Amino acid sequence: MPKSKHFDMILFPPPITTISIDMISQRARYAFKAVVALARAKPGVGLQIRELCEQEKLPRKFLEQILLMLKAAGYISSRRGRDGGYELLKPADLIYIGPMLRAVDGPIAPLSCLSRTAYRRCSDCRDEAHCELRIAFAQAYSVYLAALENTSLAQIMHQSDATELPLGDGLLEPITA
Repeated sequence: MPKSKHFDMILFPPPITTISIDMISQRARYAFKAVVALARAKPGVGLQIRELCEQEKLPRKFLEQILLMLKAAGYISSRRGRDGGYELLKPADLIYIGPMLRAVDGPIAPLSCLSRTAYRRCSDCRDEAHCELRIAFAQAYSVYLAALENTSLAQIMHQSDATELPLGDGLLEPITA
């Protein structure tokens, strides 16, 4: 009796393909790139939006919105005119990743009941203290949040400039070409 394709699919399912799901928004990615570019710019010399767009390959209209958010949050300033542009208001060692992400994306917690800035009890939660979903995410989020809250832009830039890449456990691994 010949086997059907359906029978083969049950016995030998196709491999699961990897799906790329970004954990931060495109807005946060662009904001991060823009802030790094501003941090690398010469002190006292602003970067014009055109330069930022070309240098970092960012869409102008979207970047304009992001820069307004960063300005409102006190990360950057802008000057008009021929010699104008955007520059950081704080040194890179005083800019922490977590607060900067929140400035452009809002809460960063995976569940609203874990958010420190926008706490809200989950609508389907019967008992928050014993909620399996909350427990499952709480410890991982705590570690993730501590890393974001305690990592400065300067630290990231220093690691980026080094000849080693950080591993998940904070150890460094040499880059091999």
